[in-house]
Amino acid sequence: MDNRLETLSNLFEGTEIRSVWDSEKEDYYFSVVDVIGVLTESSRARKYWSDLKNKLKNEGSELSENVGQLKMKAKDGKVYATDVLNTKGILRLIESVPSPKAEPFKMWLASLGDERINEVFDPEVAINRAVNYYRKKGYSDEWIKARLSGIVDRFKLTDVWKDGGINKPVEFALLTNEIYKGWSGMKASEYKEYKGLRKESLRDNMTDIEIVLTNLGELAARDIAKEEKPQGLLENMKVAKRGGSVAKGARDLYEKEAQKNAISSDNALNYKYVKDNLIENK
Repeated sequence: MDNRLETLSNLFEGTEIRSVWDSEKEDYYFSVVDVIGVLTESSRARKYWSDLKNKLKNEGSELSENVGQLKMKAKDGKVYATDVLNTKGILRLIESVPSPKAEPFKMWLASLGDERINEVFDPEVAINRAVNYYRKKGYSDEWIKARLSGIVDRFKLTDVWKDGGINKPVEFALLTNEIYKGWSGMKASEYKEYKGLRKESLRDNMTDIEIVLTNLGELAARDIAKEEKPQGLLENMKVAKRGGSVAKGARDLYEKEAQKNAISSDNALNYKYVKDNLIENK
């Protein structure tokens, strides 16, 4: 089950589930009718979904309120407005459908919930899970140690930003983008697209020099902010940009001496994306 859900763009093996990737929100949007059709094996999936949507609405479920519409190509080759849900919404939908085909997914979701509860009582469980995941991906213990250390350093930076009045997720994202743009010329979403990534972690797919430059930019932004104590988003944006400029100076020197570009399109994936389809095995 874990392997099947490695990427939710291939939620059901052997069956086409139309999906659209939103690079800004970094999430997939799935055709609800396609999922309903697979789960129920009904020849009238649209009618089934219409009835279920009304039932959920009458029960006060927020799921029906989260349904959006996107234009998708149908089997007849024409494009129609289609009801869609994001990843979280699709998983909630699966929980709402009484179908034997949905049971494996419901069991998987239940096991995830159990894991998270265990982590509340023993946070080391979460750390062990992360370490084991990275090991299965082929990362060395030295790399894993550096990655975990980098996560702690990131918290130190966000703590400084919080002291400067930053508290909204979108604000943290904007500040991070200023650092990335400062030394790489790309915001995080553009950097991920350049590397052929979607929901995958950008840092997990960086080269050694990219990691160093990212860390340097964040360290510089943190230390400048600690000294100058900027308040509000605009002041912190200026400091984040300066932190990125410090890393840009290091990048320029590296490229001059090493005679190579510090930014690489390489990633650690063993698959690649082509439009909205996942092609396994690079």
